[in-house]
Amino acid sequence: MKVAKFGGSSLANANQFKKVGRIIQEDGDRKIIVVSAPGKHSDSSLKMTDLLIMIGEASRNYKPYNQFTQMVQEQFQEIIEGLGLQNGLVEEIIQSIERVIQSDLPSERKLDAIKALGEDWSARILSQYLSLNGLNAMYMNPKDAGIIVSNEAGNAQLLPESMERIFALREKSQIIVIPGFFGYTLDGTLATFSRGGSDITGAILAAGVKASLYENFTDVDSVYAVNPTIVQNPKEIQVLTYKEMRELSYAGFSVFHDEALIPAFRAGIPVAIKNTNNPKAAGTRIVAEKEAKNIGVVGIASDDGFSSLFVSKYLMNREVGFGRKLLHILEDEDISFEHVPSGIDDLSVILRENQLTPSKEQFIIEKIKEQLQPETVTIQRNLAMIMIVGEGMMRTIGIAQKATKAFKDANVNIVMINQGSSDVSMMFGIDANDLEKAIQSLYKVFFD
Repeated sequence: MKVAKFGGSSLANANQFKKVGRIIQEDGDRKIIVVSAPGKHSDSSLKMTDLLIMIGEASRNYKPYNQFTQMVQEQFQEIIEGLGLQNGLVEEIIQSIERVIQSDLPSERKLDAIKALGEDWSARILSQYLSLNGLNAMYMNPKDAGIIVSNEAGNAQLLPESMERIFALREKSQIIVIPGFFGYTLDGTLATFSRGGSDITGAILAAGVKASLYENFTDVDSVYAVNPTIVQNPKEIQVLTYKEMRELSYAGFSVFHDEALIPAFRAGIPVAIKNTNNPKAAGTRIVAEKEAKNIGVVGIASDDGFSSLFVSKYLMNREVGFGRKLLHILEDEDISFEHVPSGIDDLSVILRENQLTPSKEQFIIEKIKEQLQPETVTIQRNLAMIMIVGEGMMRTIGIAQKATKAFKDANVNIVMINQGSSDVSMMFGIDANDLEKAIQSLYKVFFD
């Protein structure tokens, strides 16, 4: 049994729905289908989920939202008419939005319920289209599928008791189409996962039914070794390990939601990334382990929007609790840290720049000076992080030398190096203005 998840780009219009239908029909093992809300149907349009959020926010603030409802209606109408389904479905969709808006749900629950409608109607439409074309398909609500989650609006977490219920889906003979992105609490309240959560639903179901394969269909042929907007025609990655994919997804690879594959990882389910528009392409396979011949650097990921908090104090290493006190100051301001490279008398804390507002910056510096009496405390903004990823890097001689040579060749100064905290990655901090030329030079060294 395979679980196949189709993203928003795979369901943006009627033609894309038809492609999905053909893919499902071509493989009888594809028994559980997870869908996202429709994506953009043109370059200038908005994603369905974004439109639904706008409707929810506008209604909560007593502002008009008819223009957004009209856009939702037009996109679903094109899909429904193009698939030859009943026109009455469009009216049902608009009525379902109004029912939620007029309900007495608390505001955060109401927003969750509105956001979930995109995925829910994608699943209903796809199941009807499959049935119309002679397939034994059925829509199933996440509650009936056994997806039981914590009581956290917008950030639901799967509860352990779900797995036994989900496993029962193996007994179904039909193709089951399930909306992604949301589940239900023990008391029957709808709650969504964090944004991009349809990937999470797919991984949960793959783990729950002990699938032979979890297929994630998107709009690219594979995962690339580097961002194709920075390097033209980069190498495709054929096989990745779970650990490599996790590191790459953290550092800017956007194929998956950051948390998406964890349920599949833990259950040891292999994952295949496939292209809805080119399903015959090999794609990228993600596995627990790979052969020794494939060991080495597989990808270069990057992300910007970082700051570095630098603190220096003589004999810092002898001062018990120094690091804890510093991080506690950040915790009090609700700031999380990304990395903490350190020396004998120096310590840097890498932070996401959007968490460090100018007012918080000044307050934190004053607190550090008051409580820790450092010689120096400074903040450097506009940093980018580059991560070189590959199994076996810690056992491969010369990786760091190649990387630093690439930075030298590109005339890029390294602000921070973090090696050793992970056995599959090496991280470098640089000025964000130098990001593209640094990536291009690293790609040349490791892949050309």
